[in-house]
Amino acid sequence: MKFFIVLALASVVSLASAKEFLVYFGTYTNALSQGIYVSRLDADTGKLSAPQLAAAVANPCFVNVSPDEKFLYSANSTRFNGQNFGSISAFALDKKSGQLKFLNEKSSGGNGPCHVSVDASGQVLLAANYNDGSVKTFALNADGSIGADGSRIQFHGRSANTNRQAAPHAHFISADPSGRFALVCDLGTDKISVYPLQSKTAALDTEKVFEISVPSGSGARHLAFSRDGKFIFVVNEMGCSVTTFSWNAGRMKEIETASLLPTNVLLRKEFTAAEIRVHPSGKFIYATLRGHDSVSVLVADEKTGRLNLIQNISAGGKVPRGLGIDPTGRWLLTGNQKSDNAVEFAIDALTGKILPTGVELKIGSPVDVSFVVAE
Repeated sequence: MKFFIVLALASVVSLASAKEFLVYFGTYTNALSQGIYVSRLDADTGKLSAPQLAAAVANPCFVNVSPDEKFLYSANSTRFNGQNFGSISAFALDKKSGQLKFLNEKSSGGNGPCHVSVDASGQVLLAANYNDGSVKTFALNADGSIGADGSRIQFHGRSANTNRQAAPHAHFISADPSGRFALVCDLGTDKISVYPLQSKTAALDTEKVFEISVPSGSGARHLAFSRDGKFIFVVNEMGCSVTTFSWNAGRMKEIETASLLPTNVLLRKEFTAAEIRVHPSGKFIYATLRGHDSVSVLVADEKTGRLNLIQNISAGGKVPRGLGIDPTGRWLLTGNQKSDNAVEFAIDALTGKILPTGVELKIGSPVDVSFVVAE
């Protein structure tokens, strides 16, 4: 575990010294969007180039880049070959032009894929399917293409919110920093499931699963690890909150649940939290709130994992689903789905608070943001 943390910190230092980044935006395709878009960020000034189409693909609602930044994968909320399944696409990434070269595509193994990730070894691809509440893993080939099937898990159950939780809805799957475990957030059952992961076979060990819940009816959506790997922050969609857990080699223990809304704002059913990110420094947490259309900023206690809300600010558009922080920690971008724009904020290095820079990109239904070092 220590090896992976040291390696991750070394990567952060390397990325922080870069001056230009490619910014990829996943979208819901419509009259204004044809797939995955790319812009170029000047990390010194915050200047962003006009977005260009990097790859034409239907509804790439979540994108993830491989650890070596040679490949990009998208979860596509569409029908694969006319079946009642979505798809996962693999692309080779050109770091000079930003363009994506299609490699292959496979069924996501379920209906409504909404999340995709790659483990630290770059050998395993993991996908979550929201509509039918399932997850699927794949082995990755050396050329970046999607290879043999690993495991498929179908979840069961429900939770307190009868409108949103009558069935399971897997919303997130990712390996931990060590690559030894895969963690799943199921919005429909309020559970986080942890499975031992075999990187060589992409298999999940269902017999040794560990499960833990967030507050009933809150809807576990996404999670992020603290920089030192000791804590996990789970963003709860309907609860508009973050539940913090301690992490110890596949086991989690609840610490607290903190609201993302200001104290003078009451929770309403149209308010739903979406994305959560940890600042490269490890000191700050950022999350988007749809309906309230804002970004919340929290300070994380590095010893206890407890969070303190210090700012809530307009996202600069409607329905901010995606959120990205450049690896230098200076710039934050929101992907505002219903106002067809991505908005840039400057991050105060001392306080973590954010301020809009006035830079805005016009993109059709942007819903995810990822950064890559440019060449």
